[in-house]
Amino acid sequence: MFEIGNSLREARLRQGLEFPEIEQATKIRGKYLRALEDEQFDVLPAQTYVKGFLRSYADYLGLDGQLYVDEFNSRYVRGEIEDENERPFTPRVPRASRAGAFPNKAVMLTVAIIAGLTVFVFVAAKWGGPGNQNEVLPLTKQPQSKKPVKKPVAKLVAAGVNGGAYLAVYRGSRTGRPIYEGTLENGRRQRFVGRHLWVYVFAPANLRLKLNGRVRPVPGAGTGSRRWLEVTPTHIKLAPPA
Repeated sequence: MFEIGNSLREARLRQGLEFPEIEQATKIRGKYLRALEDEQFDVLPAQTYVKGFLRSYADYLGLDGQLYVDEFNSRYVRGEIEDENERPFTPRVPRASRAGAFPNKAVMLTVAIIAGLTVFVFVAAKWGGPGNQNEVLPLTKQPQSKKPVKKPVAKLVAAGVNGGAYLAVYRGSRTGRPIYEGTLENGRRQRFVGRHLWVYVFAPANLRLKLNGRVRPVPGAGTGSRRWLEVTPTHIKLAPPA
């Protein structure tokens, strides 16, 4: 038999340790450490805490923690001494009185009926009526909207050089009112767009043409100072007189 508290205190003082340092290392509050050294075990919440704190404190001081627990059990614990970890905890289940048994059964029966109805409704909604059992409905193809095909257009750029050239430009047909009429002076240019263009030109030698980004020669070189040109998205060609 040895003094638990005095032995702990002597080991602490011998190592020059203070309570704040031990408290930080063991996570045991300082007042509980003092209670262990003073053997005031009633300060601790329960015997379980006393044993755990004793073991941790003694081990931290380099002592045999289990030896201190055994000494505490032999001196302060009456009756059969058991390690609480060896006896599994079995919670006590209060017996339901007869007065409460019937309501509990009624609640369980109600829950079971609701669960059954829920399953029935789910199955009925999923599989449908008798004529639709295991029937797989074919997928309906959505009609694909056809994108309108853009028809090519002629993008014509006419520029005047030297003394310039006179132009009359028609869209679609060379009868009717022209979309442009005038003289392209030197350095001036005009842009025309259409699927089918007709161009009347005077002084074609003073005219430069570009179709859809590509330079094209003025057709009918050497055929006179006036001519008609037919312009499509793919070509510029000499047209007969109107």
